[in-house]
Amino acid sequence: MITIKRIVYLIVRLLYRIPGWLLLIAHYNQKDNKASFETKYDLGASIIKKIVNSARVETHVYGLENLPDHQAYMIAPNHQGLFDPLIIISTAPTRFNVVLKKELCDVPVLKSVIKLMNFSAIDRKNLRQSMGIIKQLSSDLENGKSCIIFAEGTRSKKQNQLLEFKGGSFKAAVNAKAPIVPTALIDSYKVFDSHSLKKVHVQCYYLEPIYYE
Repeated sequence: MITIKRIVYLIVRLLYRIPGWLLLIAHYNQKDNKASFETKYDLGASIIKKIVNSARVETHVYGLENLPDHQAYMIAPNHQGLFDPLIIISTAPTRFNVVLKKELCDVPVLKSVIKLMNFSAIDRKNLRQSMGIIKQLSSDLENGKSCIIFAEGTRSKKQNQLLEFKGGSFKAAVNAKAPIVPTALIDSYKVFDSHSLKKVHVQCYYLEPIYYE
């Protein structure tokens, strides 16, 4: 269950920055803004890194050398909560398309960040729309854009226990013949599921890639 204690702490601690961030995001999200995807993504990533650094979370990252540097790839992490994509975006030296559930696009502020960073919102109840997202991911991977997909389809409420994977989770990588990087997140659920503001130690392991062959 998500608690708001750390979220409120973050809002208070970053209150002096939030108005400026919102103005910048609104500026870059205007229809007539000609800024590149890279510029918009890097703005979002810099904000995410500041949030991570302010959340009383110490991230221990292992296996960065396993991330392919010669082609796009799919990050496939377990899913424990809202903090998961923030950990990966703030630690991996790559621009990603993150596949998120459509419901997050209804959350104020968050929907603006999703638009800014050009993430993909998937409607889990709409098979045709889901297939369209997979097709787009395949095209992105073929054209050098990496992605993050949570194969469990929803966050595990069993702490560090893994749920079954959803069918078709890796279809985009297979279609594009792109590597899949299994990624293990440990204790990331504690960031927003804990009633405490004590420092949380989160582990992130980028494991050896699984290549198409």
